[in-house]
Amino acid sequence: MINSPEVKKLINLIKDSFRVRPNQNPVYIDFSDNLERLKAKQHQVIFGRRGSGKSCLLVYFKNSISDKNSLEVYIEADEIKRLGYPDILTRLLLSIMEKIVASRNFWQKIIYANSKLNKSIKTLRKILDQAENRQVKQEENKSTNYTAKAEKGILSGAFGKTNSLGKLSEFQESKLDTLERYLSDYKKALQEEIKKRNLQTIYILLDDFYLIKKERQPDVIDYLHRLVRGTEMYLKVGTVKHRTTLVRNDGQTIGVVLNQDIEPINLDRTLEDLTAPTQFLSSLLNSLGSKVGLSNPSTDLFNPHALEKLVIASGGVPRDFLTILVDAIENAISQNKNHITPTNVWKSASSFSYQNKLKDLRVDVGADAKLIEKVFRDILKFCINDKKRTSFLIAQEEAQSEVDLHELILQLMDGKLLHIIEPDTSAASNRPGRYEAYTLDFSLFMEPRKRGIQIVEFWNFDNDGRRTGVRESPIYSLENAKKAITNDDDDDVATETLINNFENEQTNL
Repeated sequence: MINSPEVKKLINLIKDSFRVRPNQNPVYIDFSDNLERLKAKQHQVIFGRRGSGKSCLLVYFKNSISDKNSLEVYIEADEIKRLGYPDILTRLLLSIMEKIVASRNFWQKIIYANSKLNKSIKTLRKILDQAENRQVKQEENKSTNYTAKAEKGILSGAFGKTNSLGKLSEFQESKLDTLERYLSDYKKALQEEIKKRNLQTIYILLDDFYLIKKERQPDVIDYLHRLVRGTEMYLKVGTVKHRTTLVRNDGQTIGVVLNQDIEPINLDRTLEDLTAPTQFLSSLLNSLGSKVGLSNPSTDLFNPHALEKLVIASGGVPRDFLTILVDAIENAISQNKNHITPTNVWKSASSFSYQNKLKDLRVDVGADAKLIEKVFRDILKFCINDKKRTSFLIAQEEAQSEVDLHELILQLMDGKLLHIIEPDTSAASNRPGRYEAYTLDFSLFMEPRKRGIQIVEFWNFDNDGRRTGVRESPIYSLENAKKAITNDDDDDVATETLINNFENEQTNL
């Protein structure tokens, strides 16, 4: 079965789906009616971890809408992430306007050649070519009057003289001020285009918004929201939840408020409820299988419990699920097996996971990477070296009082190096309070299997319906994270060294 031509076709289909390109139709399976929801005349933000399907959803939406009265403008933030502010705004405006102009037919391009939209594009091009702040010298002419008297001869009497004095003054002309002054003009130009072309809706699909510098995200989304507010243009923004700041309050509200200005759509399926991601990923696999002649690969390809282990190893993330699956199939074939076993899954997860996730984390979070990695390294030491357990608890009271430190934990979760398994639980041994429970990513300890480590099997339940081993997990204090951040150790390979040393230590036992 696993070595059949159909399975080989499935592997190729999955590999082809790994990289989503806006000019190609990706393989997209819609189980939550997200496509229909995106058609709504609402501003929306699509939250999801890397590999959850944000880009796939947006690109598929762009390429699948057949309504002639709508227009989809797809923009990748990755292309503009290195720009300063407000150049990033200028580039976004240009991307929107130029793609709308490019969508005109032959006659429209001739007829509308001198439209307000075309003129706005020319203006923005000039702004983009300027330095972010330029010094403009202007000569101010001032007149000074004075009077003189002559008492003798032909000069007797009074006369006056005006003297023009040239004075150079310098002032700053800010590009941002220019963008703000012309915001209404840009909006009118876009509205004129919509009216002339009888467009009912323009969808602005901004992907990977989290790659924009976090401190500037509220400013960018605020400007775009003001640009489209009250028009037939609607923002659809794809991003990672805890790498995103949508609003800032500094005397006035800058940005957008969830569930008020913009509707959230969440693509993440976590390990809190293993049933949900298992059903979703099984359906995803079966849908892909049907395209290559496999009727039920979620059952036929696996030994008992292997599919469950694949869901756990992937953290419920579709792309990780498929990546590990492909390697697990190839691993099983190399061992002349007819089905994927849990061991194949763990081996494949180990070869795929934490190095790639650390690399992605460093790319995604930029300047914050060292702080986040220090916290991660401290959690690894706490769990693997000190407590020798794969899960830990964080007190809810501390999470609420140390918001910034807790945010680093959530970013590690978005980076798929940690997974939440219980958002609200008590602790055993009469420890008071309520806690959040997390597990390390399984690639860190399942292959080679770490001896001396208690693997908390949170997917199993005791007779009282409580997750096995979760309440007994050690409590990780965010004070430890604070100390880790102040540590002067800036070695980029320290995390890998910690893990490798631990693996060598266990091998020698």
